[in-house]
Amino acid sequence: MTARILAQPTTSTGAKLPLPALPQDKLLTVNIEQIPLIKDVFPGIHIKPLRLDPERGEWVFMAIVEPGCSLPIHYHTGTAQVWTIQGCWKYREYPDQPQTAGSYLYEPGGSVHTFYTPEDNTEDTITIAWIEGAQVSFNEDGTFHSLNDALSIQYAIQALAAARGIGPVPYVRGNGADVIEG
Repeated sequence: MTARILAQPTTSTGAKLPLPALPQDKLLTVNIEQIPLIKDVFPGIHIKPLRLDPERGEWVFMAIVEPGCSLPIHYHTGTAQVWTIQGCWKYREYPDQPQTAGSYLYEPGGSVHTFYTPEDNTEDTITIAWIEGAQVSFNEDGTFHSLNDALSIQYAIQALAAARGIGPVPYVRGNGADVIEG
């Protein structure tokens, strides 16, 4: 990222404001319609990255999940927030608390759960998730399965996009806050 030297900010009447610690000359914006869908990041789970910040350990993405998909049992080392836009998903551990269109879920770090979309869903489920830290997954016998975090997701997006000829995928990135242009 190149250093930016900006003029001292002013109000609309010209009154000077304090210099910000990190001046920016543009808003960091991505449009979900311009981000290619990365299919089958996990089987039947497709994502559009919105912000991947390995430095802060945060990953924000839109997920489109087909009916009948699941993830291994896992926990997050930090908090997770999920807004459900369309469809339905559940945790096996909480079958009486389905997450449906309009639901907002906040998970404290360390909560253990097994994500799935019911097989009888009549549409794909669409969510936006903001995860802090890592997702640590386990096999049914309790052995380690995998770890996903902002850095591993960033590498996976880059590798899948390159392998599939999608080209650069736009998203807001960390370490200096910039937008990766598509």
